[in-house]
Amino acid sequence: MSPILFWVFSALMLIFGISVVVNRSPVASALSLVVSFLGLAALFVSLDAFFIGTIQVLVYAGAVMVLFLFIIMLLDLKAENRRKLNIAAWLGGGLVSLVFVAQLYAVLQRFPLGQQAFPAIKAGKIDDVREVGFILFSTHNLPFQVVGVLILVATVGVVILSKRELK
Repeated sequence: MSPILFWVFSALMLIFGISVVVNRSPVASALSLVVSFLGLAALFVSLDAFFIGTIQVLVYAGAVMVLFLFIIMLLDLKAENRRKLNIAAWLGGGLVSLVFVAQLYAVLQRFPLGQQAFPAIKAGKIDDVREVGFILFSTHNLPFQVVGVLILVATVGVVILSKRELK
């Protein structure tokens, strides 16, 4: 992967990760987390970890975020009101962050293995996605379908329980 793309995806993850914390709206925070997950999946793909990148998109950006958004809509959360700025808390948080970064830098400078490059990974002809898919649908077909039915029943149960009664 080009170093430019690495920095683009890393910056994307950092910007949207900060946006998760800074946004007042829970829906906007959840959608920012989706973009952050997609940036992480792109970094996994750039490391030739295609299966982990695919699972990152399917499980985290797909299923988990749909669950988060469903819960946010179910609970009918509103945007948080603005509070007044607490200078002491900001200064204390900044001081703790600076101490953490200084400590991390000192530890990494004294760690000799951190200065060496990783050895190259040997290229093989094993396709992770095909192997996992083959094992999942041949050896573990029944448990896979049972989990699917269980998730379907749980989803229907949540929809029924969340229905509002007319008064």
